[in-house]
Amino acid sequence: MESFSEKMIEWYEENGRDLPWRATKDPYLIWISEIILQQTRVAQGYDYYQRFIERFPDIFALAEADEDEVMKYWQGLGYYSRARNLHTAARDMIDSGGFPITYEGVRALKGVGEYTAAAICSFAYGMPYAVVDGNVYRVLSRWLGISIPIDSTKGKRIFARVADELLDRQRPGLYNQAIMDFGALLCTPVSPDCVSCPLGDSCVAHLKRLVGSLPVKCHKAKVTNRYFNYIYVRMGAYTYIHKRSGNDIWKNLYELPLIETEREWTEEEFYASSQFRGMLANGEEPVVRLVRKGVKHVLSHRVIYANFYEVILPDDSTSFANYQKISLDDLHKFAVSRLVNQFFSLILEPNN
Repeated sequence: MESFSEKMIEWYEENGRDLPWRATKDPYLIWISEIILQQTRVAQGYDYYQRFIERFPDIFALAEADEDEVMKYWQGLGYYSRARNLHTAARDMIDSGGFPITYEGVRALKGVGEYTAAAICSFAYGMPYAVVDGNVYRVLSRWLGISIPIDSTKGKRIFARVADELLDRQRPGLYNQAIMDFGALLCTPVSPDCVSCPLGDSCVAHLKRLVGSLPVKCHKAKVTNRYFNYIYVRMGAYTYIHKRSGNDIWKNLYELPLIETEREWTEEEFYASSQFRGMLANGEEPVVRLVRKGVKHVLSHRVIYANFYEVILPDDSTSFANYQKISLDDLHKFAVSRLVNQFFSLILEPNN
């Protein structure tokens, strides 16, 4: 009788995805792919991976790069702390002599958790560490009929133990790739292909008709609304931007001057506000128009509603003195959020 791991590997060898980072044992390339895929679907991450490693083919190239450039290559992927952590970790590795060759060393890299460390060490070094990601949780909870919440302390401990027990210790990298693809392609969150499943005759969830209710989660993230009013300044051939800082979304990305409010403002409220008036030089009354209203941008725990205003000033204006003045032709050089980039695409198109 075939073991669980044998069935996984047999299925994978026939159905697994052909991805570039699976054709290498280079821990650097595997690390880059795993960080990209932490919060990104393979279909979206594929092109980013190719562009990223073309520009930063090794830790030396990444460590020597300016952070703004690293962020620009990450633009559009979201969860930008991943890019900052990559850059920091690359510089740390240069200082310590190269990519670590132990699980403990890999785990100590900034931005690397237990899952990512297990993936890198099993794929690059053949070390017997089991990966436990969303796909693995789903496959194991359904096959074994485990209803303990996967986001509970007890659940995490149990699934880690089960994953380790089922790991093929002779082929850990192959097995880990197999079970993750199995969850991503066949044992999917919605409408899994149970008819074609090689585990159908032993899957508790399938036999007891529990597929739709497993895995179980006990915590649901609270979603908050935020209201942004962006100001696109046109001052001849120039505009103004600034870099976000602090421990907030989009840290170290650039954006237009911004006024955040507790609720959505009317145009009259925006124009009369002390925040906007305080950005202007004394006596200046610019031409102001609302370009886009109520643009909805959904993040993992936040929903942003953004208004975009255009403010036209004379070439010799001294308004917005606290912001960075740049040529409109240079806007594309700065890493920005997807929300701001969508607006840039709009205003930079001909006839806009």
